[in-house]
Amino acid sequence: MPRTSEKPDGESLPVEPLHAGSETSTGGDPKVTPVVPFEQKVEPQLSTEELSLEPLGPAVDEVNAAVLSDSRRHTRRSFVVAAAATAVGYGLYNWLDQLSADEMQPGGYRKAFETNAALSRAIFDDRGLAPTYSLTRAENLRVNGVYGLKKMLEPTSYRLQLVGSAAPVSHPRYSRDVTAWEYLYVDEKTMEDQGHDTKTPPPSARTSEKMPPETMVEQERQKESRSGRMPRGKEEAGKSRSTLTGDTPGLLLTMEDVLRLPRYELVTQFKCIEGWSQIVHWAGIRMVDFLEAYPPALVDGKEPRYVYMETPDGDYYTGYDLHVCRHPQTLLVTEMMGEPLTQYHGAPLRLHMPTKYGYKQIKRIGLISYTNSKPDDYWTKLGYDWYAGL
Repeated sequence: MPRTSEKPDGESLPVEPLHAGSETSTGGDPKVTPVVPFEQKVEPQLSTEELSLEPLGPAVDEVNAAVLSDSRRHTRRSFVVAAAATAVGYGLYNWLDQLSADEMQPGGYRKAFETNAALSRAIFDDRGLAPTYSLTRAENLRVNGVYGLKKMLEPTSYRLQLVGSAAPVSHPRYSRDVTAWEYLYVDEKTMEDQGHDTKTPPPSARTSEKMPPETMVEQERQKESRSGRMPRGKEEAGKSRSTLTGDTPGLLLTMEDVLRLPRYELVTQFKCIEGWSQIVHWAGIRMVDFLEAYPPALVDGKEPRYVYMETPDGDYYTGYDLHVCRHPQTLLVTEMMGEPLTQYHGAPLRLHMPTKYGYKQIKRIGLISYTNSKPDDYWTKLGYDWYAGL
């Protein structure tokens, strides 16, 4: 119903209802704004025929044909260039592969190794220090390779053979033939897990037989037969050419002789060429201190250029530049993670070089020899880099 208002005399006047959008004027009378109904704008729908594209003109067809023709020409050219590049690459590879071998690598590859080593020496300098770490980051090192460690050494029979030193004949540890010393082994098996150095589980891992070429093994057998000596170095790289001959004079040092030198601790990273690494706490004797205590004899008025090391049975052997052995972080290790070395970690004496890959860090050192001739090296004979710098 419409609202009403009253006149002073009592009559009621009809009042129009307010519409949406109405406003009140300042005079009190309602000002009505008409409401415009909302209309939705609908886009016109196009038919399928209207949406279809108009046929391309002859000019566009000609352009497309030209593009396709040019594309085919470039594709043929690309295949020809790719085939020629493949042929050249294969020919170069085949030529390199047929070059005379130098330690199981074609001569060209070996020259590349030597060039890389020269660049590394020039850029990084062998005296540069490897990073050190907090002791809290150190962990037990995994065992990775047991060459020269497969028999349990009798500790009391250990002697470190030192050859080429300036020690006089009167030295109390002097021997006319260090090769005559006999290392003793025990039959008992260690409970230590020897680990494995392949990517297969231990039951199928045959560490000493995993990669030697049969021709190389046969050559080594023939050499051993001709020499008439007790077979040594039966592992995959064969016997070392730098191993000592009989009647080699030198020193036979005991572990007590070694441990008289200053003890040094180091927390550095051990890096394996397989791609893994671990931070380890090492303790032992710095090689530079050992060299000062037992300096090499001069050759033609100069120090010899190299150091050669091998295990007591000669199964594993490594060679180094003398100045690398003088690196302040090169250690003759006797302890690892605060404990004496175990058998598979190289007891009683192993090498740690944080500037080199792990295959240069020989375990159970039985011989240290100063020499002016580049010595044999186990993994170099199998094609690896002799320098092994990081």
